[in-house]
Amino acid sequence: MPESSAAARLTAAPPAAARGLLHTWRLGVRALLRDTRAGELRLLVIALIVAVAAVTSVGFLADRVGRALERDAAQMLGADVVLDADAPLPPAFEQRALQEGLRLVHTWQFPSMAGAGDNAQLVSLKAVEPGYPLRGSLRTADAPFGADAPTRDVPDRGTVWVDPQLLGMLNVAVGDMLTLGDARFRIARVVTYEPDRSLQFVNVSPRVMMRADDLPATHLIAPGSRIGYALLAAGDPPAVAAYSAWLGENLQRGQRIATVESGRPDVRRVLDRAQRFLSLVALLAVLISAVAVAMAANRFMQRHRDGVAVMRCLGAPQSDITRMLAVEFILVGILASLAGGVAGYAVHEGLVRVLASLIDTALPAPSALPAAQGLATGLWLLLGFALPALERLRHVPPARVLRRDDTGLRAGSTLGYVVGAAGFALLIWWFAGNARLGAVVAGGFLAAFAAFAALAGLCVALLARLRHAAAGLPALRFALAGVVRRRAATITQVCALAIGLMALLLLAMTRTDLIAGWQRTLPADAPNRFLINIQPDQRAAVATRLAQGGIGQADLHPMVRGRMVAINGRAVSAADYEDDRAKRLVDREFNLSYGKQMPTYNRLAEGRWMAPVSREVSMESGIARTLGVKMGDKLTFDIAGQTVDVDVTSLRAVDWDTMRVNFFAMLSPSVLADAPQSWITSFHLPDDKPRLLPDLVRDFPNLTVFDVGAILKQLQAVLDQVVQAVQLLFVFTLAAGVLVLAAALTATRDERVREAAVLRALGATRRQLARAQRLELLAVGGLAGLLGAAGAAAVAWALSRYVFDFHITLSLWPWLAGLAAGMLGAWGGGALALRGVLRTPPLVILREAL
Repeated sequence: MPESSAAARLTAAPPAAARGLLHTWRLGVRALLRDTRAGELRLLVIALIVAVAAVTSVGFLADRVGRALERDAAQMLGADVVLDADAPLPPAFEQRALQEGLRLVHTWQFPSMAGAGDNAQLVSLKAVEPGYPLRGSLRTADAPFGADAPTRDVPDRGTVWVDPQLLGMLNVAVGDMLTLGDARFRIARVVTYEPDRSLQFVNVSPRVMMRADDLPATHLIAPGSRIGYALLAAGDPPAVAAYSAWLGENLQRGQRIATVESGRPDVRRVLDRAQRFLSLVALLAVLISAVAVAMAANRFMQRHRDGVAVMRCLGAPQSDITRMLAVEFILVGILASLAGGVAGYAVHEGLVRVLASLIDTALPAPSALPAAQGLATGLWLLLGFALPALERLRHVPPARVLRRDDTGLRAGSTLGYVVGAAGFALLIWWFAGNARLGAVVAGGFLAAFAAFAALAGLCVALLARLRHAAAGLPALRFALAGVVRRRAATITQVCALAIGLMALLLLAMTRTDLIAGWQRTLPADAPNRFLINIQPDQRAAVATRLAQGGIGQADLHPMVRGRMVAINGRAVSAADYEDDRAKRLVDREFNLSYGKQMPTYNRLAEGRWMAPVSREVSMESGIARTLGVKMGDKLTFDIAGQTVDVDVTSLRAVDWDTMRVNFFAMLSPSVLADAPQSWITSFHLPDDKPRLLPDLVRDFPNLTVFDVGAILKQLQAVLDQVVQAVQLLFVFTLAAGVLVLAAALTATRDERVREAAVLRALGATRRQLARAQRLELLAVGGLAGLLGAAGAAAVAWALSRYVFDFHITLSLWPWLAGLAAGMLGAWGGGALALRGVLRTPPLVILREAL
């Protein structure tokens, strides 16, 4: 056979030279060239190239889209980095930013009284410099609740822009004059959206925005004034990163760096989910690629056992064979990984150019990280799945030339699979960037593989009992006999196809069910207006007006201001915590509420709901973890100068994405019913009811309307970008899935050729064998499809529950799709991968086997 002559040439060198490093590399290169010409490496190289191409194309696009999302998130802060302070910033902070080549603007923000005629109102005054904001844009309108438009300007000298509700509070209109301190200003426009205005709106007075040049004329800044100073900086990412690192090392008391997480937690949650979705797609590409490489490496081992046996008979030492194969595999890994990386980059770049209009944002330049990940993935996948093959090849006995016994797995091979699995787990962790995501995906697929193997083995055992019942159906009997006789190969095929289909179905569910579940957290009718500062005597009238205006769901909730001052009798302060969020929460007042029943959109995570006449509190589970509050703790709140003690009797899971009114702490009605309070509600205002709020604010001037429609549009834009990216990435990963199918079917090609020759020699017709092969493929594909669908549904549920934190409704389509894809894929793929098996003359096959 060809392997014998090649082996003779390779072992012709003197043993002393064979042990040399240079000669080892020569042997490896010659083996590589020989196997390339013979086509032995074709499947392995193609599998590796497709694997790395899938990983790098997904990686490049996910990296660029992810960094674009992070960059666009800066538009919601007004800058790339924001430094907040309660005192004027030292000149060194601005000088350092200028040295890094950053653009800067300053803002000043503080409460002040605004007057118009005999009316006065507490406002939140914000002075800005030209160029504000550095990222994103303001939106303004000519009249309250009128059509708005983005602008890159700031108020002109002598003018201000105001929130629409301020006009009703002061009984003024656009064009009227407003008094601020010692100066008067003309109201020029209405502010409808500020990119850096936090959603912590319940403590925010109506906004008045002015030009920073006009601030000295007001004489409002005096020693002791409580002013918030902010330095906004923007520039190239390396310069921003360097400046942020410098700020982190030089922050002084009363200074903090505002981030998307601290300044816009609502956006941070959406971005986190977006990154997890993109990471999930990359993980699935790695998983499918690993299966393809494993199948190809196993086929390489099977094809080379006879050649290695001949080499052993001709005197080749085991160490020489090991080094030769190691060199060959290293060269294959490096060359195929480089080719796959180039192909992946080209595919991703071409797709970005073709579908640039769909992505709808300018992507940043690609980084080197995905290329490094692709190279590492290719080398480690090959190493991890080649080690067992190399271990088995190096221990092929010379007696295999006469007797082709399968030696099975050795301890070294098992160790190789353990090393490969460990490295694969590290790759998953690297790609995931999230421990929980990596654990769910890796654990889910490993558990699925074990379950698939067990179920496939059980099915083969059952078929072994049933095949005698098909005595009158030759094709079915041949098919069942082939499945049972190739027990290990059948189980391997089912597992490989099931894992590949599971990954593809999970990716399809990512595009549909998981994305739909996420989209349900931001439905089209999500509340886009918040109405606050409703006085108790106005509650009934406001509710009636909203109902008459066609607002169906506008539940009003009481709101009481209070500060948590002690836990279990021990006073608490910011110094007791290391977490920055915990420090901020302890330093400020909470928005407390009460109710006889828990809000329907909250979920009781632990404990029981409060009794109305008790002195109890229900805490949101997230803030409870942050502040170290546990079930049974006694909390002390300072409410309007009076301290109250309450026991923690329940923890609530709150879905903040609903944009409905939620509270960190809800107390028993008996505790808060008589406390100073106002009422708050949220509702969806349709576009066809433009006059509802102007009329309501006119009749109740004290009301404050907070429009979160622009915020919802931003969050929806982020979600839409992720949906588009996931749909595009699906195409990349599909290629790896097709390769898994080809590898799984090609792995048994040689055995099928010999088996078909024997059966034809014994009288079986080609038509019978073709029908038997078709039935076998349909059975294997159908079983793999059902198993893959079950695994995909289980992992999708776990992802929605433990990673993405929303609920999905599992449907029937993955099961039908899995069954159809498995059967059709196995049949169609088998027709391509196994073509020619039945056309080879039996005499030729039998002669080669002798």
